[in-house]
Amino acid sequence: MASAHILGFPRIGAQRELKFAQEAFWRNELSEDALRDIGGELRARHWAVQKQAGLDLISVGDFAWYDQVLTTLALLGALPTRFGFDARELSLSDYFCAARGNSAQVAMEMTKWFDTNYHYLVPEWTADTQFDGGVDWLFDELMQAQALGHNAKVTLIGPVTLLYLGKIKNGLGHKLELLHKIVPGYQQLLARVKAAGVEWVQIDEPILSLDLDTQWQNALQVAYVALEKHAPKLLLTSYFESIGDHTDIVHRLPVAGVHLDLARAPQQLTPLLANWPQGRVLSAGVIDGRNIWRADLSALLKQLQPVQQALGDQLWIASSCSLLHVPVDLATETGLDAELKSWLAFATQKLDEIHALKQALNGQAASVLPHFNAAQIARHTRASSTRIHNPLVQQRLASTTAADAERKSVFNERIGKQQARFQLPLFPTTTIGSFPQTKAIRQARASYKRGDLNHLDYLEAMRAEIRLVVEKQEQLGIDVLVHGEPERNDMVEYFGEQLWGYGFTQNGWVQSYGSRCVKPPFIYGDVYRPEAMTVAWSIYAQSLTDKPMKGMLTGPVTMLQWSFVRDDQPRATTALQIALALRDEVTDLEKTGIGMIQIDEPAFREGLPLRSADWPAYLDWAVRAFKVCASGVADDTQIHTHMCYSEFNDILPWIAAMDADVITIETSRSDMELLEGFGDFAYPNDIGPGVYDIHSPRVAKVTEMQRLLQKARSVLPDRRLWVNPDCGLKTRDWPETIAALENMVQAARLLRASVEEHEEHLDCC
Repeated sequence: MASAHILGFPRIGAQRELKFAQEAFWRNELSEDALRDIGGELRARHWAVQKQAGLDLISVGDFAWYDQVLTTLALLGALPTRFGFDARELSLSDYFCAARGNSAQVAMEMTKWFDTNYHYLVPEWTADTQFDGGVDWLFDELMQAQALGHNAKVTLIGPVTLLYLGKIKNGLGHKLELLHKIVPGYQQLLARVKAAGVEWVQIDEPILSLDLDTQWQNALQVAYVALEKHAPKLLLTSYFESIGDHTDIVHRLPVAGVHLDLARAPQQLTPLLANWPQGRVLSAGVIDGRNIWRADLSALLKQLQPVQQALGDQLWIASSCSLLHVPVDLATETGLDAELKSWLAFATQKLDEIHALKQALNGQAASVLPHFNAAQIARHTRASSTRIHNPLVQQRLASTTAADAERKSVFNERIGKQQARFQLPLFPTTTIGSFPQTKAIRQARASYKRGDLNHLDYLEAMRAEIRLVVEKQEQLGIDVLVHGEPERNDMVEYFGEQLWGYGFTQNGWVQSYGSRCVKPPFIYGDVYRPEAMTVAWSIYAQSLTDKPMKGMLTGPVTMLQWSFVRDDQPRATTALQIALALRDEVTDLEKTGIGMIQIDEPAFREGLPLRSADWPAYLDWAVRAFKVCASGVADDTQIHTHMCYSEFNDILPWIAAMDADVITIETSRSDMELLEGFGDFAYPNDIGPGVYDIHSPRVAKVTEMQRLLQKARSVLPDRRLWVNPDCGLKTRDWPETIAALENMVQAARLLRASVEEHEEHLDCC
């Protein structure tokens, strides 16, 4: 008989209960005990949903107060020693300090979880790092689940992946020098789990989806041979890509089961089955944990039937990855178009899909026939719907040429014209786009959307906020201004709401990091811009100042990556459709006199395939999409872009090929480490490395920003260096925003004066 389980469930709650509890705790409005109670209620609810759906194993350990990597470090006692915390007495306040920083220490670095928009806290490895044990939170959760009568399967990040994801800070030549320390830590942890009566542990090693050298492959063998005798049955789990050339090492590992992502990489199933070890469980991840389209249950059943014939009871049906990456429950979408809704499945509905496949495989097809019929109807209506294809978009795609992706002149010619137009000082200051989104702003937008606020009153509310933002920037002495984006709920959703081919949810929230949740739109059809989206706001903002005002857009790759994308055509085609729509917005902004236009691409690196052999194809179409979007303007119009929370050094040639006049990047959490690659590569265009971390409430000092700017000067020419925060400011409060920007402008002015004084001295000599 086939069994059913998932790799993890969204932890935030259908109404973002965890987010609101976290933020209340940070504001000292909620006690630690009360926060723990809310976490316990959410876990109990999510376990009950899994059990009611007919899953055989219930995931325990997928809950985290901020991030699963950070929670794993807390469990092992491996948080950075610089915080000075007692590993075994760690409070939630201590835990959050590691994530958000405090007055004495900057927050841990944050980056993307493989090719998703989820961000994890990067472990900090030193020669002194210990894995001797920390908090008992996992065991508290396990006791809770067992008391509720659940058949618990514990979920852990594996030791080799944890080492791989960290960064060496000092005292080590290679991360694997810690292998001899981390393995005993996991032995101790797994022995405790086994003693608690747990039969199965899902141990995630998603680095099996990456290109690994021999050292890392050998480390997997060493680690799992050492863990075998101490552990319950281990389900080795990989996802997001095929395990590919790691098949042999996986076959040799002493584990009781292996999970494969068969939604992203179905082609790996047949060759793997040919040599499948006898008695080993195969967890078949056929239900897509990364997208929200309803599954083709009939096709999946046909795919799984021969697998069941070969494996019998050793076949488990599962989600492809954790359902962390999709919204919680489609049932909350009471206002969604009925036809579009019938095409979708959120986390709760995916549990039903998994159960339906299990029942059909186990000879209970009649009991789940309504699920199969509904899936078949949805597939047919979606394929035949007239809402999917737009002849105007198809015609424009066909007429797009290589010339549409090229500026009129090279950067060295453009930059002179731009400098003559804008007359900016050395080390010009700017921000990334958004300013604090206050409760009043959010209430005004919500009232307008409900119809409680008329259009003129809404317009004046937003204009009042724009006036405030412009006034504050001018008082601060910032050189290049933004309008603050008060009208925007989200950098993707705002644009998607104004583009044909996009659909939207009311409660389709997904965790991005910590308490930050996003509500990705979904792309169901050809993308088309019926009218201008940002022009009126930019015109108004520019009318308030003589300084340059940046027009602010989200780029085509990020619009693609941060949406649930249609799966009936290549992603490259959808990206080009978005690029052409945004190109019209760019040229319309230019026509109104907006001379600087920022096209944000924070998800550019995120879209990179996990296997390097697949990089060129993606990078070619991603670069082309950006250039098509940006290249319809004159030489003296300055195109900016922004990227953040990713590693860029391995794709610098393609970032340079995007040919943005100015790129701003997140660098403060890494202490400007990311910038070194730009210097080594001799990146040709202007760069604005972030000089302070906007995701922490901590206000960086002037001296700290000066130090970072000096580090930037060591790898970049002065004339190419801009000064800016790491990212947008929408999540921050006004007092800390003003304080941080005052320090930033002061740091830039001091550096400017120092350099100008030095140049005058040289001229005199």
